[in-house]
Amino acid sequence: MKLTGVEQMALDLHFLEKTISKVEILFTLRFYHWEGNWISLGYHQKAIPPHWEKLLEDGIIKVVRRPSGGGAVLHSGGITYALTFKKPSYKIFSYELVNNWLIKSFNDLGLSLKRGTLKKSIIKENCFESSYVSDLVDQYGFKRIGSAQYRKKGAFLQHGEIQLNPPRDLWFRLFGEEPPKKINLNLTNDEIIKYLINSFLESKSNIKIEKIYYKTDKIKELL
Repeated sequence: MKLTGVEQMALDLHFLEKTISKVEILFTLRFYHWEGNWISLGYHQKAIPPHWEKLLEDGIIKVVRRPSGGGAVLHSGGITYALTFKKPSYKIFSYELVNNWLIKSFNDLGLSLKRGTLKKSIIKENCFESSYVSDLVDQYGFKRIGSAQYRKKGAFLQHGEIQLNPPRDLWFRLFGEEPPKKINLNLTNDEIIKYLINSFLESKSNIKIEKIYYKTDKIKELL
């Protein structure tokens, strides 16, 4: 189901609250696409650049603020994941757990990934301009997966964007640079999502897993 950016963020925060309040919920994992071309701003970003205002006025992009940190992310042609989890003791450990899963999964699919090298996170206009230890870079040197977190009451929400087929013209108009190279894994985005879910669950065979489905009217109640 494709939802607006506002609906997606509301649903992610809803699952975070469920993770916080329900003892039996250890984690939730969700993959999704966006309805249209959306820019999500990191929690601490102050405002959008002036040249984005025209794109926003013309309906070329829409903008929403994430609860998670980091820079602006273009959601178009890729896959977004949202993971909520009971909080590990160390922030870097939680990133490492997720990155180990993503590195192995994409390596199996034919895409080699490694961790970024920058340690101190400096908020930049474009999230994909810099690669920190929480991010994953491909064999061409492009930042392929950017991740950021929001922590609350013993749990965290981790957002990540997997850039697979970013629109070149729009990316250049937004950020003034070339986007990450398009990736062809001979799989649809839905097939990639299915593989990622299965690989995530492989290591959690001793945990009871339940699928949760929400109708559109239920999601709108969260707004």
